Amino acid sequence: MIDLVDEHAQELKEILAKLISFPTVSPPARNTEGIQSYIANFLEKKGFDTTRWDVFPQDPNMVAVKKGEESSSYNSLIINGHVDVAEVGDKADWTVPIFELTEKAGFVYGRGVSDMKGAIAATLFAMKLLNEQGISLKGDLQIQTVIGEEAGEAGTLSCLEKGYTADFALVVDGSDRKIHGQGGVITGWITVKSKEVFHDGMRATILQTSEGASAIEKMMKIIASLQDLEQEWAETKQYPGFRKGTTTINPAVIEGGRHAAFVADQCSLWVTVHFYPNESYQSVVAEIENHLRNSIKDDLWFQENPLLFRWGGKSMLEERGEVFPSAEISKDHPAIQMLQQSHQKVEQSKAMIGMSETVTDAGWFHEGGIPTAIYGPGKLKEAHSVDEKIEWDELLRFAKTLMIFITDWCNKRKEG
Repeated sequence: MIDLVDEHAQELKEILAKLISFPTVSPPARNTEGIQSYIANFLEKKGFDTTRWDVFPQDPNMVAVKKGEESSSYNSLIINGHVDVAEVGDKADWTVPIFELTEKAGFVYGRGVSDMKGAIAATLFAMKLLNEQGISLKGDLQIQTVIGEEAGEAGTLSCLEKGYTADFALVVDGSDRKIHGQGGVITGWITVKSKEVFHDGMRATILQTSEGASAIEKMMKIIASLQDLEQEWAETKQYPGFRKGTTTINPAVIEGGRHAAFVADQCSLWVTVHFYPNESYQSVVAEIENHLRNSIKDDLWFQENPLLFRWGGKSMLEERGEVFPSAEISKDHPAIQMLQQSHQKVEQSKAMIGMSETVTDAGWFHEGGIPTAIYGPGKLKEAHSVDEKIEWDELLRFAKTLMIFITDWCNKRKEG
């Protein structure tokens, strides 16, 4: 069966070239209708029932389902990938066409080949070969191509909110074909806001009486407290696969004050928080809020002007906020073991199990109670890079592994 991958490799190249030709850059986003229509039409011809809905205007999710012959008794599978790609930067820096597939010295080039249209193309290619060979599946197979991953727009969360589920979810984002879990990320806004507004000429009085304060100067105290917590986490928290100190609180953006004739009455800090796979964003947020409130409990001004918090969001573009939940993986889960075996049949060695250096949509499946893993072609150093590339043979090997895994998993009886 997998010998067909090499025999029909040109077809994979044609699919990938088509996907790359859609300039689905995010931001600005709102540009995925064309690629989602192409994918839906492709899969409908392969026997899938497809559904599309707008997560944001002109940015639809696509879910394609092929019902198994004995759905209630055999394993179901979600294969998930995002169709948006990263910004291209200065086009003059590119030496190859950005939205055309280019071949050179065993690699293919173009925005998205590694992150992650290469994996989606290989998935579509695998569906084509399985369909043409009449390979039957007893369990349900579901393909999700989602929007918004590059800008934290939670396309995968929208699938879960629509009720799409399975016994296992495979996120085919780039992992260099290692099996990965991940830590999590949440962004948040911490705001210091005064109930009173003062002319800057009142500063001397404020300093002498402590009857007012600059929100910017009060924020300095908050930033120092966050640094203390970050250091505490570095000393007390750890998780296998991560170096200590990976749990960070990055003060990314600060906004405050009106203009020079005012004492600043408001200051907001935008932070990015990284946490370990065994932590939830809800628990981490609670830790931060409790720590900050405790650190200022003796400050009379803060008693009258309490901190304001806004965490997460479904879009960095619309809400200036995002969440990527963490995802632990179990080496003993039957899908993980089967994925390792599928990889070994192609690579002659078991796939390594570890932790991603970045975050993907896999966390949403873990959050939703669906066992999940990240496994896909492409190296992290190529994601978002100028002259983005991927080794052509890597895509072929991934397609072979995927075909084996799909047929084995969806033809295995459910346990329990």
